[in-house]
Amino acid sequence: MSTRLWMAILAQEEAEPSSNVSLVLPETNELIAGIVAFLIVFFFVWKWAMPAINRTLEARQKAITGKLEDAERAKNEAENLRKDYEQQIADARSKGNDLIEEARKAAEAMKADMIARAQAEAEGIVSKAREEAAQEKSRAMGEARREVANLSIDLAERVVGKNLDREAQLGLVDQYIAELERG
Repeated sequence: MSTRLWMAILAQEEAEPSSNVSLVLPETNELIAGIVAFLIVFFFVWKWAMPAINRTLEARQKAITGKLEDAERAKNEAENLRKDYEQQIADARSKGNDLIEEARKAAEAMKADMIARAQAEAEGIVSKAREEAAQEKSRAMGEARREVANLSIDLAERVVGKNLDREAQLGLVDQYIAELERG
């Protein structure tokens, strides 16, 4: 059926060559009604729709601008925080190194102090040992003197054959030994 319709239209167009222009151009009252309708629609769009569309676009633009600004602020804050954290890490490393250095110095000072104490204690022990050795030597010398004196007196009594004044003889022996020590 549609093929017949097309054929009828084509046959009519071939029969009326000048009517093709009338197909494209509308009637004058249709043209005036269309223009009036267009102007009414244009007026309503211009009066109420365009401001609403403009407000919507401005609101959307402000929202996008606000989001961009928020994103830029967040980016700057993140960058500042990163820099702060890096500075804190550097400070912590520096403080850690300082603490390690202080601990090393304190350990060295303790070591030096302990060595000094040990040396002082060793010197005290050596000094005490020397004093004790000197005292022991002095005591041994005193005992040796008494023994030598007693032996000398006993020998002298046997040689002389009589009892000698023991105190006087001990004084002489001590005097002789003292002379030997000096000389």
